[in-house]
Amino acid sequence: MARRALRHLAAAAVLLAAAAGEEKLYNPRLAESVGEQDFVGYMENLGLAHPKQMEAAVPANLQCGRPRHARAFEDEPSWAPLTYTFAGIWELQPDWLEEHSREVQVVDVRELEEFTGPLGHIAGARLVPLGTLAARATELDCAKPIVTVCRSGARSAQATVLLRKAGFDKVANLSGGMMRWRAQRLPVDGGSE
Repeated sequence: MARRALRHLAAAAVLLAAAAGEEKLYNPRLAESVGEQDFVGYMENLGLAHPKQMEAAVPANLQCGRPRHARAFEDEPSWAPLTYTFAGIWELQPDWLEEHSREVQVVDVRELEEFTGPLGHIAGARLVPLGTLAARATELDCAKPIVTVCRSGARSAQATVLLRKAGFDKVANLSGGMMRWRAQRLPVDGGSE
């Protein structure tokens, strides 16, 4: 049942992306060469009446995607420039981690074969496979920030949840994982080109 729902979601996402791409390709008002001024000028000259519910719609739209309770950001971390994802995970960008890797604990939650495999690993990263993380959390320093890493960022996002439950406050996921790290051509130990 869940697999079927995921397939339907994936198909819908593909259709939406295709429709958006087609719209940009064939709609002259949205073409990439059209600047903001062109678009604004076009819209102003359509002669449309002012929307009736604009005063209600704009504030509501500005709140889209935000947690209902502002307290979700009360404890916003200040140790790194983090982004709070829709999934409720704090993430940081690969370029920041490359510049500050000595200031954090990099915990790679992949399996050994992946850690030593073609993608390689971040220099100084500590291998703690996700399946062993809860039992090995005591090996980590609570006072030093932790950045979790995996292949794509999915397992390491789970790792941030496990570590927070274990009492670690300064935890973030590496956005995009090793795939993004490699795509940005950042240095690795091991791996292959």
